[in-house]
Amino acid sequence: MQGASSCCKLTGKRSNGMPAPEPVRFGRKRALPSCPNPLFLRWLTELRDEAKEKGLKIQYTYQKAISSLNKYPLPLQNAKEAKILQNFGDGICKILDQKLQRYLKENGPDAPVHRLPEGAPRPGRQDNNSLAPSRKKNAAGDQGKDKGGRGGGRKKREYVPQKRSGGYAVLLTLYRQSQIPGSKGYMFKMELQAEAQRLCDKSFTVPDLGSKYTAWSSVSTLIQKNFVMKTHNPARYSLTEEGLALAERLESIEQGTQDGPEGDREEARSEGEGDAEEEDGGPGLVDLTASDDDDEEEKEEDRIHPAETPTCVALPRRDVDGMGLSEKTQKSHAASRKPNAACLLPGTYDIILCVDFIETTGGSSHRKQELVKELQRNGVTFDVRKLNVGDFLWVAREKMAPLPGQLRAPAGRELVLDYIIERKRMDDLCGSIIDGRFREQKFRLKRCGLRRPCYLVEECGSAASHLSLPETTLQQAIVNTQVVDGFFVKRVQDVRESAAYLTVMTRYLTKLYQNCTLVCRSRELEGDGGSDEEESGAPSCSLISFAEFNYGAIKNKCQTVREVFARQLMQVSGLSGDKAAAILEQYSTPHSLLTAYKKCASEAEKEKLLSSIRYGKLKRNLGPALSRTVYQLYCTQGALS
Repeated sequence: MQGASSCCKLTGKRSNGMPAPEPVRFGRKRALPSCPNPLFLRWLTELRDEAKEKGLKIQYTYQKAISSLNKYPLPLQNAKEAKILQNFGDGICKILDQKLQRYLKENGPDAPVHRLPEGAPRPGRQDNNSLAPSRKKNAAGDQGKDKGGRGGGRKKREYVPQKRSGGYAVLLTLYRQSQIPGSKGYMFKMELQAEAQRLCDKSFTVPDLGSKYTAWSSVSTLIQKNFVMKTHNPARYSLTEEGLALAERLESIEQGTQDGPEGDREEARSEGEGDAEEEDGGPGLVDLTASDDDDEEEKEEDRIHPAETPTCVALPRRDVDGMGLSEKTQKSHAASRKPNAACLLPGTYDIILCVDFIETTGGSSHRKQELVKELQRNGVTFDVRKLNVGDFLWVAREKMAPLPGQLRAPAGRELVLDYIIERKRMDDLCGSIIDGRFREQKFRLKRCGLRRPCYLVEECGSAASHLSLPETTLQQAIVNTQVVDGFFVKRVQDVRESAAYLTVMTRYLTKLYQNCTLVCRSRELEGDGGSDEEESGAPSCSLISFAEFNYGAIKNKCQTVREVFARQLMQVSGLSGDKAAAILEQYSTPHSLLTAYKKCASEAEKEKLLSSIRYGKLKRNLGPALSRTVYQLYCTQGALS
């Protein structure tokens, strides 16, 4: 059998008479033919190496184009013919055409296009998708080996976000917010987007045409590189130690650029433009190919030096009006922002009426559309949006000019005026009293951070006589809202009068605030109390940003134990928000209350534990009845009878 097998191999025929396959040849692979377009190949290799040295994602696009060009066996007369190749888009073809025209201009119109000039190094053929190391990187690696160190490439380029990019704006905004005395040390997404938008040319919410990414996409890069930390739910964003160090450098560079001469600014600007030109492969080119794969690869922010941009800083109210800025605040922000950059100066903002979208959709659409038509007929500038508390409020919106090359003007700052309106029809008031929403709404309006809440009550004529509750009960509830709870109540007859009242209020607030300089304050720093301005009758010029206001008014957001405890107490009949707040001042959690009950010597002492707690403006006692009810709720074993 062995001899027969050998015989078959020698004769080239099988034992059954069929011809044998060609014998396997071992040895070196056959040399591949050289690329018929060496000039284009050399230029693409240079572009790829330059992009790789800068750490730009565009290097992968050039590598794909090199692979496609190596596989093409025919000579190309110009770069436009390369569009038939895969991974060759308009951008790459335009770059190659520019280089070809420059080459023909330098070497003459008859210069050879399909072979390299004499003495020029031939580009290495790269058929695989791996990136060929650049000459500089190899040289750095050889030097490292010669020195006896580890064999490896050069040091990785440090991440520095591009000027006026998303990452640049987020880092500076978080840093400047952290430098405010008494700041909370973090920012929520909406307020971070609103504050950072002024430092970024790209929108944080709306992607550019032809792109699926916004400036907010850079936050994932900052988190991945451990510059920004994301915690809690809803998310809170803050700087890590590395992010704080990088943000301090960006701030110091910006201050130095602002203090320097115009020549330095021009030099910094030219450097940024040069880097951007090299990154894109040519002037004015952004997208080199139309491939979706390249979008993922180019998602990460480009790395160039930052440049100066002023921002707005939310200052505590006590630091405003008398211009009594503390020395520390003045020093930390004097060089980082322009004069009055933290304020909305007179004439730089418009007063806009905000209407809750529930007031324009659902229910009786005819009645709700009538409100919109009346506002439009009266010439009121209004904006329909989701309001987490209240039905109407007013914001001072910063006037913003459209930027060149952008479809929409950047979003301006929005500060909420201290006026908010809850609209109630008689039938709605009846339903909210029955299901308990009325008391909860009053409590939330008091705690929303705005100092002048108002109820707009539509009488509805004779329709109130056909409701589930007597009309006298509804009228008593309205009076209690005004006298006991301290709300301003405006009574109107129908939708048309409601629209007229909103129109008058809008014009009144526009005139009231026309000469005011508005400053953004933090709700957490200021609390919910009144102010000297409010007592004197002057309009408050220290206002909350709309993003912070609307987030703080979310009904079903993640709550603390103290907040849940307050909601539990308010479910007890007769225990209002003021009474619950008074109990919370003494016992902030159920655990502290139960501990106090255990320390009581007798049953009677436990029942009267809360009776002497004072609540409200009149400082009345809570009373033994409510104290006994709360004790039974939390200390009764088993079901309540």
